[in-house]
Amino acid sequence: MSKRLRRAEVPEHLTWNLTDIYPDDTAWEEALAAVLAEVPSVTQYQGRLGEGPDVFLACLEAMEDLTKKVMRVRTYASLKQSADGTDPANQMAMGRAAAMAAQVEAATSFIRSEALSLPEGTLERYLEEEPRLREFQRLIEKLTAEKPYMLHPETEKALASLGEVLNAPYMIYTRSKAADMTFEPVLDSQGNSHPMSFAMYEEAYEKSPDTTLRRNAYASFTKGLQAYQNTYGATWGTEVKKQVTLAKLRGFESATHMLLHGQEVSLEVYNNLHDIILKELAPHMRRYAELRKKVLGLDKLLYCDIEAPLDPEFSPPATFEVASEIILKGLSVLGEEYATIIETGLKNRWIDLANNIGKSTGAFCTTVPDVHPYILVTWTDNMRSALLLSHELGHAGHGVLSLRYQRPSNARASMFFIEAPSTINELLVGNYIKSQSNDPRMIRWLAMQLLMTYYHNFVRHLIEGELQRRIFAMAEKGQPITASVLSQVQGEILQEFWGDTVEIDEGARLTWMRQPHYYMGLYPYSYSAGLTIGTAVAQAILEEGQPAVDRWLEVLKAGGTKPPMELAKMAGVDMTKPDPIYAAVAYVGSLVDLVVESF
Repeated sequence: MSKRLRRAEVPEHLTWNLTDIYPDDTAWEEALAAVLAEVPSVTQYQGRLGEGPDVFLACLEAMEDLTKKVMRVRTYASLKQSADGTDPANQMAMGRAAAMAAQVEAATSFIRSEALSLPEGTLERYLEEEPRLREFQRLIEKLTAEKPYMLHPETEKALASLGEVLNAPYMIYTRSKAADMTFEPVLDSQGNSHPMSFAMYEEAYEKSPDTTLRRNAYASFTKGLQAYQNTYGATWGTEVKKQVTLAKLRGFESATHMLLHGQEVSLEVYNNLHDIILKELAPHMRRYAELRKKVLGLDKLLYCDIEAPLDPEFSPPATFEVASEIILKGLSVLGEEYATIIETGLKNRWIDLANNIGKSTGAFCTTVPDVHPYILVTWTDNMRSALLLSHELGHAGHGVLSLRYQRPSNARASMFFIEAPSTINELLVGNYIKSQSNDPRMIRWLAMQLLMTYYHNFVRHLIEGELQRRIFAMAEKGQPITASVLSQVQGEILQEFWGDTVEIDEGARLTWMRQPHYYMGLYPYSYSAGLTIGTAVAQAILEEGQPAVDRWLEVLKAGGTKPPMELAKMAGVDMTKPDPIYAAVAYVGSLVDLVVESF
């Protein structure tokens, strides 16, 4: 699977089965038209929400049904775009789906405005008078929390109708990254030439044991990024300006306050994650970097060397079939219902494994209501891929259980919590792999894989979060956000974290160009929250067994029925205090100790 195929050349068994959503593109076209035709099923209630709780209930039920259909249509187009962003037909379909979603959002924006304009106490009275409305109580609570920040109904409708335009920075970034950016071929230590792409660099070359290939790829990658830095700087600058402007319009203290309000997270918790982890973790990661420099025999450690393997000859192979068996055994501790969900996904093409031109980089999981989750990964036939897949299957298990036990309106947890279920799965599968081996080399390898997970979530993503934290603060003061500003601040943060252990060159300073997370609100830092919660829960499962498992399954089934801090407390983790963060950092330190002592 090392060859980069065109999507049409990929064997079917390596692709996800989108016919579970629609049998073909014609059926999708019909569904797209049907969604727009069904908008009146909701708009018929406009101006009537004050008539009584039964009307309000009917409106919310109709909206929920319409939302499911919108999500289905849009996700189908999005998955096709993710599988091949170079296909003009996929680009066109995604554009049409986004336009449809914006049209629906504009037409139905009256619900929030009208509900919040009802006389004081009306919504509370409705909840008392109509028992069936209580299933929407969480939605109503979140709706009520928006009241101080609501604009005039016509303004809300105008903003909703501009949804496609307001989301343009994300679309421009992802489309350009998938379809436009090119890189020069690179040579390895033997003088062999290799093709180069964004995905190839991040998924293969950056982790290559061949220093010549790794550094040549880094140079090619940096040169490719440089050619787009001003465009991407303007794109991200527009996204930041959008958030700052919307926050001011709505009366929030800042864009950060607005985005955290949506996550139901306090500024104190947000700052704790950044301040504690970046400060306390730096000494551990610097020590690990020094070890890498020594073992690899490098005179200096470049940013591209941070993920170079320390023991490249030891890379346990694992076909997809073997990995599936390992994952199922590792997650069996979570019980039969959960294991059945995971097994179904592994055996029924929920997962896109291919490595084709135009495919989105990284990995993700998205759940389609009334269908099932879909997972994107790039399979590489090794045990590392097994850990990554177990991570994404954590999202899938969460998605299925939350929709199985909750209404769609209550199924999705806060972004702050979303990475916890995936992290726990990765740690549980890692613990299983460790339990099956007495080989010190295997145990060391596993520790290094887990360190890679913590590096990505506690370092890379949190440094992305720190960049957001500083850039938003600058933008609030009127500072224009440009490529040069982003590169300067990115370099400063990396220098503060790595000290003199890693050389912060131009490629490192351009790291802000590598992730779509910046266009998803305050998403990057939430990885550290999920990992903190996940570390604590996985440890509790290891120590307590079934009681901890039972607590966790209840959390997964709860979906988004509670704010994220309450969900964490249900699982036995108090994120309002710094203790779990310090404990997670200490665990990372123990992994570093294990690896350092083994060399």
